[in-house]
Amino acid sequence: MILRQAAQALNRRLPTTARRSSPSFLAASSGGIDNNFVLTSVNLQSKRGVWVSGSPPSSSSNRRGFADAAVDNEIAHESHWSEFPMAPPDPIIGLTEAYLNDDFPDKVNVGVGAYRCDRGMPFVLPVVREAENELVAEELDHEYSGIAGCPNFVDVALKFAYGDDCVPLKENRVAGVQTLSGTGGLRVFGEVLHQFGHKHIYVPNPTWGNHIPIFTNAGLEVRKYRYYDNATSNLDFSGLIDDLQAIPEGSCVLLHACAHNPTGMDPTLEQWKQISDIAKERNLLPFFDCAYQGFASGDARKDAAALRMFVEDGHNIALVQSFSKNFGLYGQRVGALSVVADTPDEAKRVLSQLKVHIRPSYSNPPRHGARIVSKILSNEKKTDEFVEQCMGMAKRIDAMRIKLRNTLEELGSSRSWEHVTKQIGMFAYSGMSKDEVVALREKHHIYCTLDGRISMAGVTSKNVEYIAKAIHDVTEGK
Repeated sequence: MILRQAAQALNRRLPTTARRSSPSFLAASSGGIDNNFVLTSVNLQSKRGVWVSGSPPSSSSNRRGFADAAVDNEIAHESHWSEFPMAPPDPIIGLTEAYLNDDFPDKVNVGVGAYRCDRGMPFVLPVVREAENELVAEELDHEYSGIAGCPNFVDVALKFAYGDDCVPLKENRVAGVQTLSGTGGLRVFGEVLHQFGHKHIYVPNPTWGNHIPIFTNAGLEVRKYRYYDNATSNLDFSGLIDDLQAIPEGSCVLLHACAHNPTGMDPTLEQWKQISDIAKERNLLPFFDCAYQGFASGDARKDAAALRMFVEDGHNIALVQSFSKNFGLYGQRVGALSVVADTPDEAKRVLSQLKVHIRPSYSNPPRHGARIVSKILSNEKKTDEFVEQCMGMAKRIDAMRIKLRNTLEELGSSRSWEHVTKQIGMFAYSGMSKDEVVALREKHHIYCTLDGRISMAGVTSKNVEYIAKAIHDVTEGK
């Protein structure tokens, strides 16, 4: 009786899952205790010691000790998560957390790639707000979208990138799906590449930091080709060409469609043509990441010129699009993934494979942001308003580039800052060293990534002179 009561008391103190699997639970539930049971499913620890296995004690004193241990003594059991190490903080998120914990009144965050107005505040495009209000008034349902997303959105997204006059689109040779912004599209296509025989992918050096873990986690080896010359703060075009010519035939090559992240330095159209020719000769698979169309230059058609050239040259490209930066829909996770095929039938088969990977990953994408983009791009007036507002964002950033460079030159900097105004898009690849970036943070409370990338969206007419003076201080040692 004492043993049964002790076992029952023990099991009342154990977590449910441990009780159900422990021998004492089975014995107590059946009305008795098996003299040969082994206590191995839980660690019974008392001041008197640890029972690991064997028959229950038979003497009255030992039985009393068993009951005391079961009822009164602490039970130690290891957590399922006890062996989990602390993961390193994300470099961007960690930067933001450090900024938020800084109580310096004039602190500046130029690390995050999100547009800010000239007051340093998040900005919602008026045309986006207008479209959103119209959607609310329509009282639409919140049913699931299909695996491939909202068909209307996919249609306008592809036309936005490829152009209304794109031959493969007209011939139904483009397979397209809605994705969880650009990040989701990159992951889906990485998995598809891996499943169908690709072992590696080539990315520019440097590239967006998340490209590498995305493709690595998709099962691909990430290799790099030369892209940027830090010594001259310019495109390393000769190195780029040499590396592309040495890439194994049939390899997939990631290309930034416009506003290369983090350098902001894009090839000219003539240089893009040379890249296209080499890709054709070596049967490379061009995979475009298009995150800034319309935002880079303010002209969506101009920003899509490279990928459209590749399609016109006969490449069966893959393309991932993000609508976070250009539409300001950061939190809506709106994106698209598309593949140009040889025939409509081939496009259908490719589409089926994209859907096969989406279904177990996130099943289907969210609808609200996609509906906003669809409402804007399917209406000529709203599209014109979007282009105008996008141009406004691009012009503000260009103005800050000019002001930052001019101020640095007026301060008498011994360095050339010409690259700041030659670059395009959200980021300025400053050329500052890691030590200079750390000094910028510690002395002046200005937060940018350790590679010296500055988000120009965080530079305003109010803080640009402060930023320039701080950069001058850490780079000149004055």
